[in-house]
Amino acid sequence: MAAHCAPRAKPTVKEVAPPHVDPAHEPTTMSGIPIKRCYGPDDIGHIEFLRDLGSPGELPFTRGMHPNMYRKRVWTMRQFAGFGSAAQTNQRFKYLLEKGQTGLSTAFDLPTLMGRDSDDPLALGEVGKCGVAISSLEDMKVLFDGIDLGEVSTSMTINAPAAILLAFYICVAREEGVALDDLRGTLQNDILKEFHAQNEFVFPPGPSVKLVIDTIEYCTQHMPQWNTVSISGYHIREAGATAPQELAFTIADGMCYVEESLKRGLDIDAFAPRLSFFWDIHNEFFEEVAKLRAARRMWAHIMRDRFHSKNDRSWWLRCHCQTAGVSLTEQQPMVNIIRVAYQALAAVLGGTQSLHTNSMDETLALPTENAVKIALRTQQVIADETGVTRTVDPLGGSYFVENLTDEVQRRAQEVIDHIYKTYGGVLPATEAGFIRRSIADSSAKYGAEFDRGERIMIGVNKYVEHDFERIATLKIDEHVERGQVARVKELKATRDKQRHAAALKKLRDAAAAGENVMPSLIDCAEALATVGEMMHTLESVYGRYDGGPEL
Repeated sequence: MAAHCAPRAKPTVKEVAPPHVDPAHEPTTMSGIPIKRCYGPDDIGHIEFLRDLGSPGELPFTRGMHPNMYRKRVWTMRQFAGFGSAAQTNQRFKYLLEKGQTGLSTAFDLPTLMGRDSDDPLALGEVGKCGVAISSLEDMKVLFDGIDLGEVSTSMTINAPAAILLAFYICVAREEGVALDDLRGTLQNDILKEFHAQNEFVFPPGPSVKLVIDTIEYCTQHMPQWNTVSISGYHIREAGATAPQELAFTIADGMCYVEESLKRGLDIDAFAPRLSFFWDIHNEFFEEVAKLRAARRMWAHIMRDRFHSKNDRSWWLRCHCQTAGVSLTEQQPMVNIIRVAYQALAAVLGGTQSLHTNSMDETLALPTENAVKIALRTQQVIADETGVTRTVDPLGGSYFVENLTDEVQRRAQEVIDHIYKTYGGVLPATEAGFIRRSIADSSAKYGAEFDRGERIMIGVNKYVEHDFERIATLKIDEHVERGQVARVKELKATRDKQRHAAALKKLRDAAAAGENVMPSLIDCAEALATVGEMMHTLESVYGRYDGGPEL
């Protein structure tokens, strides 16, 4: 009997013959990375633990920036909020804080994003529709009325007029009596990705980047806890880039901001710790985890080896993540809740520091209170019920995840090398249209795969229901625009005209002289100059950009 019970030798991975798969039909990730049937030790044999992985909180930070990660403190939970008037959004802010949100994230309407006032003829019909309308310091005061800026972390999604909105925020804090060095938050302020993907630029690339460096310099000197730029892959991915392209173009943009800051004479270890990143978390679960792990490793080595920073906080890639808006569907909108939950889980397993979960109705309109509460509860369930926060980097060491992390990094590095070898850097590559063309090509390729049924979206090209239930959405009443326009007109008619004119002249002179314009923008804000007036003043010096070469 004993002989029959003797254990059999287990076959090794190499001894098991895998079933034949036609290479033409080998599955791939959304980004086109081939996926093998099974992964084993040979797939990560080149990895050296200390060099490539290390422990959480240690170079190269592949496994996370902090030794204890979520065991000590969970990520900041943010929900994008902004619609209608400043007063309406103020109430939404307070609602979210009451429901357990731990940071504010501000969405601005299209006129504000484009640097136009609510009473601008080109703003007609768009005021307060895709975010909150902010035209002046008076609007900003209402937006944060009753909110202690010394206690809350505030994110502002604004780019071309970012320096102006930051000036407004500084003025509100001063009025509240909050010291600037106590302010915590993030200014998106990433104008390069506007040229690549989102198209909300105003000035040419050179002057636009100069404004970003002005904010970096000012905040480094006066606002040490403020994240000066949220270097954003999110919009690049939403425009159609692959995960490696999102990683490459975003890291390259970050390198450009570092290079321009160093040209300004800034100490790298004074400003680099306050650069942050913003990633899109799409449906390809493991690829998204791998992307975040590869991003931390790449940035750590770039900052240490290329830019010779000494402070380990300069090596940290601190990031905010948002679930993929482009993955939301009008069809069967309740399914969006499921998509968002898995995307959010990928962000957490990838090691994010901050997270926004999209609401199920955001493909149709700005979210309702109920939809945004469900999105927030999604994060809270992950944090408090799933157990994934109890250990750091739970997917670390997975043959598949480690191999995929390496492959995403390798492909991203190839793109960065091409940008520098062929174009000499990000600014010339942007002006030549290379990045826009690359994103467009990837978007077209994915679209063709979707049309052929090779990429699935439930409810759209599989399990389609033509009689699916429509859900109630948030409507912005037309009286919001009328009221906002009236307030702007009244402000322009009643402010101190002499002080206003003097402040705008000072701004123009500073821009023409190539000086840092932040002090002048703050003066203009206090003189009740509007967003549009400050942008027009800067345009008179910098010019307006028409979008560059055609694709």
